[in-house]
Amino acid sequence: MIAVCGLAFEAAIAAGPGVVALRGVGQLERLLAQQAQACRGIISFGTAGGLDPGLLPGACLIADAIVAVDGRLPVDAAWRQALHACLPQAKQGTLAGVDRPVIHAAAKAGLWRSSGACAVDMESHRSALIARRHGLPFAACRVVLDPAQRSLPSSAIAGMRADGTTALMPVMRAVARHPGQLPALLRLASDALAAKRTLRAVRACVGAGFAMPR
Repeated sequence: MIAVCGLAFEAAIAAGPGVVALRGVGQLERLLAQQAQACRGIISFGTAGGLDPGLLPGACLIADAIVAVDGRLPVDAAWRQALHACLPQAKQGTLAGVDRPVIHAAAKAGLWRSSGACAVDMESHRSALIARRHGLPFAACRVVLDPAQRSLPSSAIAGMRADGTTALMPVMRAVARHPGQLPALLRLASDALAAKRTLRAVRACVGAGFAMPR
């Protein structure tokens, strides 16, 4: 089982016996080239940006499809149903896949109108395409971090590394240049704590195999 995440803390929550947690999709193709026969399935797991204004930080979404420039990508129906059986309070809906962060509330609103998706992330669409190429079951379970109504402060993006970790000094320098962003940054930190709590609860509920049917 492979769990594809975007951030380091997401991968730490996802990892466990029988689960290889990757940060981003860069290593996914190489791993499958070596161990495709041993992989039971791929799940996209982690946080997402809210598009549906009704989804608050910490809300869980089980994807019924992924929409991206490549079109509408399906998920494994039996796996989706099994996830929902474990997580009956989770919303089922469509995830939008993008290659760059959707930062501004206006951009989120536009993507919600154009795609009909409930939330957006940067890993699910690419993971779904790779799973399809390898003939592997795919599912996605994401938790809202930043809600639709809020724009991300640019200082929050300043410290993001390619490996999914955050460098503190660039964030501090960005806040020093734009001190007015501090309240938004603190609010984002609070939203992140809510998302982390839900992710941990979700991980405990779905069990070692992420509820994948045998």
